[in-house]
Amino acid sequence: MQKQKTESRVAVYYELTKPKIWYLLVFTAFGAALTASNIYGIEIAPSTWALMLFSVAAGSAAANTLTNYHDRDIDAIMERTKGRPLPSKRIYPAVKARNFGLALAGISLVLAFGISFTTTLEQGLWATAFIAFGLLNNILVYSYALKRNSRTNIILGGLCGGSPPMIGWVAVTMSDLWTMGLAMAGLVFIWIPMHIWALTLHFKDDYNKVNVPMLTAVQSEKTSARAIAGSTVVMVLFSIAPFFITTQSGEEMVGGVYLWTAIASGILMVALSIWVIVKPMEKASWTLFKFSSPYLAVLFIALMVDSAL
Repeated sequence: MQKQKTESRVAVYYELTKPKIWYLLVFTAFGAALTASNIYGIEIAPSTWALMLFSVAAGSAAANTLTNYHDRDIDAIMERTKGRPLPSKRIYPAVKARNFGLALAGISLVLAFGISFTTTLEQGLWATAFIAFGLLNNILVYSYALKRNSRTNIILGGLCGGSPPMIGWVAVTMSDLWTMGLAMAGLVFIWIPMHIWALTLHFKDDYNKVNVPMLTAVQSEKTSARAIAGSTVVMVLFSIAPFFITTQSGEEMVGGVYLWTAIASGILMVALSIWVIVKPMEKASWTLFKFSSPYLAVLFIALMVDSAL
């Protein structure tokens, strides 16, 4: 009986971290690291892999936990979120969730700095800086400063999404960090508005109920659909950028496999966004949202495969 209770408690705290979100972010860090390893022929030590992946997982889980703590009041009102651990009081008092999130944040920073001992001090410091930036941007900028006050909240608040790929890259090398590393971070950053706006359009009544001014919740359906389509087109165009990036010696980093994967998957996403314009409040926005996560994963898989060829 005690074991069952313990497992249930673990499951509730695990749910609090929003694992579906940090799974994808950890995958982007993994993809960036493997791509860098393939391009430069650098073998990644198992200890570096562990430190990098667990630091990103802990950092992402910490950010999700602490934003859940801050949003517990509105989550209790919204139909989509009222069953979460805090509004449903499966974790009570709420301060337990806050302390858990702060502990995860501390662990993520320690693990990121630990990369210094398996690579170089410079790489460990950059990894730590990217984790810290991701935490501060997600919690303070997005959740506390912008989410309830600005309809463009997810744009500046989404910069944190680029941190995991940057951490994955610096765990391997500092070479071309501000070209290819930044391009991979940009894939996530530019993907976020399309992903979130498609979700909030589908649940706009929920967001309006709690006066959270997500752009696609407060604008007309027509304007919202155009914003989603526009951000999708920008994402698809930007996804081609890695094909044009070369190493310092002038060699291509990725080739045709990545390029044609980006084009083919991009055409699908643009088609779905056009469907959103035609019928924004039916299944279109929800379908686009559901396809958006696999789309990002496909881009990173293509980067890994192409760089290995």
